[in-house]
Amino acid sequence: MYIAWKEIKKNKTRFIILGSIVFLVSFLTFIISGLSNGLSQDNAALIKNLSDGQFYMNSDADETYNLSRIDVNVQDQILSEQKDAAAFSIQMGFLNDPEDKQRSVAFVTSTESNLFQKVKDGEIILDQSLEDAGISIGDVLTNNQFSGEFIVKGFVDQEKYSHAPVAYINMENYKEIYRVNEMQLVFIPGQDKGQTYTGLQSFSNKSFLNTIPSYSAEQMSLNMIVWFLVVISGMLFAIFFYMMNVQKIGLYGILKAIGVKTSSLFKMMWTQMLFVTAIALTLSIALSQGFNFIVPKGMPYNLPYETTIQLSIIFIIIGFIGATLSGIQIKKVEPLQAIQQGDV
Repeated sequence: MYIAWKEIKKNKTRFIILGSIVFLVSFLTFIISGLSNGLSQDNAALIKNLSDGQFYMNSDADETYNLSRIDVNVQDQILSEQKDAAAFSIQMGFLNDPEDKQRSVAFVTSTESNLFQKVKDGEIILDQSLEDAGISIGDVLTNNQFSGEFIVKGFVDQEKYSHAPVAYINMENYKEIYRVNEMQLVFIPGQDKGQTYTGLQSFSNKSFLNTIPSYSAEQMSLNMIVWFLVVISGMLFAIFFYMMNVQKIGLYGILKAIGVKTSSLFKMMWTQMLFVTAIALTLSIALSQGFNFIVPKGMPYNLPYETTIQLSIIFIIIGFIGATLSGIQIKKVEPLQAIQQGDV
């Protein structure tokens, strides 16, 4: 510990450079992870806000909810057997606000259930983002495919689908707009494994998210960037400590000659790695969490503490692995040979 700290003070410029690079890489990783989580919420908050359970769609729909139609008899059977179940539909559309400006929304309707908003005929409940856009309770909205009008009865927080604000409407109004009589999906909360129903295919919450157009591609791209940055950080540790170790071959030879164990030399290196990583991560965590408060309101950014802790642990593990791999040469150092070829 003493030797590790003494070396840090002696070569503080090198360690400051390493710490700065680790800080920048980890900070960028946290920011991208926050954007990934934010886009995930913006794309599928409606589904992610539901409790764990099983989604069912028509097996002939080719895992595309837009093509799914639940047979009315099968739907009635499920709803009678599963008291907490709900049949619902989602469809992209638009509304005309009081100023006759079109607003893109995701229309949602469902059978009687506590899982979704209850809406009467001619009423509508909207995502909070539309209130921020200037729509108020009591406003009258229209749709070109609907013969009546919608009166705004309230707003819900963080209810989006496919990057569009959700608009809860009555089932009969939905059927009139889209000229359909069947629901697209059935959701049964609390089920770990899907039951078998004739003509239906079951999905867990996670697998159903992957059926949403663009969701899996969007998340895969961002997660790939995050893991790429994590791997880069491990390589930085390996390269840095490898170069440091090459320069200290002579010193290691002397230390081994006077009885210092190889394990103690590894502990010295691990202590330096932890010291640099802890400072870099502390700064990047503070700034990335503070970014929550300064990010523009329309920007989808969400970095939970759980994600921050998980990524921090991964960074430490990767740093440990990188430093350890670079230190394998320490074990091979022969005291006399190292002293002869190294400059102390």
